Amino acid sequence: MEIKVTVKQLGKKHPVLSEQHLEIDHQGDSISLEQLLKLIVQQQVESFNTKSFETEDQDHTQTPLENYLNILTDTGKAGFGSIYNEKRADLQKAQENAIQAFEDGMFAVFCGEIQLENLTQIIDLSIQPVFTFIRLTFLAGSYW
Repeated sequence: MEIKVTVKQLGKKHPVLSEQHLEIDHQGDSISLEQLLKLIVQQQVESFNTKSFETEDQDHTQTPLENYLNILTDTGKAGFGSIYNEKRADLQKAQENAIQAFEDGMFAVFCGEIQLENLTQIIDLSIQPVFTFIRLTFLAGSYW
């Protein structure tokens, strides 16, 4: 089943980081938030683990595409698609971390315009909702 996911970060000049269509392994018209999070993490871990790892000792100069600077300013980071850490992601640990991060309030999940606040909440997938993930950051400062 294909779902649409948008990732945002509050407080940034360009808050939309990416909009993706993800293929998750689910049949049926309803799913709990916990199941959805686990399936999204599963898809992301599988995608990460299938990427090739950089094992060459020499750097190769690559000419960036014309729109490369726009991509950098939109995402706020430079990346060249190489992965230097050869360690594969652990699916079970990644799923546990995602669930714990949600319970700890590290990110919020919206289904359309409705915030999902409980892991047992059932989501109707037949309406093809857009899921929005917002990474929450803690404020730093003092009471002075």
